[in-house]
Amino acid sequence: MGRMPTATMRRATVRLFIAINLPADVRQRIHEATATLRDAAPDVAWTPPERLHLTLKFLGERPESEVARLESMLRRVGGHHATLPLTIEGGGAFPTLARPRVIWAGVAAEPRLELLHHDIEAACAELGYDVEGRPFRPHLTLGRARGGVEPAAARVAISRAARRIELREEVDVETVDLMRSDPGPAGPRYARVAAAALRPA
Repeated sequence: MGRMPTATMRRATVRLFIAINLPADVRQRIHEATATLRDAAPDVAWTPPERLHLTLKFLGERPESEVARLESMLRRVGGHHATLPLTIEGGGAFPTLARPRVIWAGVAAEPRLELLHHDIEAACAELGYDVEGRPFRPHLTLGRARGGVEPAAARVAISRAARRIELREEVDVETVDLMRSDPGPAGPRYARVAAAALRPA
């Protein structure tokens, strides 16, 4: 009978993503402005304010040994970009409000954000990570309904609430962060692994 693997023999992995984080007061105001959405569909898995963020690149479960090179890459990319404005406004859903599975707060189009995302994708590709095949559609995930929203009345209520959201927040992005996600009984816990500073504008 073979030996059982020990903790030291197992390969340590972490679940990683690259994100733009928001100040706590901005996250709280977004949470308050979108309360009607949560009221419309209480069964949706809604994101608590402390976990609201803008994902730039999802990396998935990775060996912990890769963290150092990701941190180095992110600081190199960040050093080529100046601080940029981020405007968060309105709400919607993927694939559509009529069939909501991911409910989001919108992020206004900003060429500098598009370029930052492009450069992060390119740098990750150079390190061997998969390239995201879908177009970049920046958003903050407010909630997920993996099985869809039922009944139909709830879908109608979400659609109406999303169109009536009065939300507009403007922040200056000064860092891009490497984040880890740790599972927990109340949902994942996010922790910043490294922060890459952008150049002053």
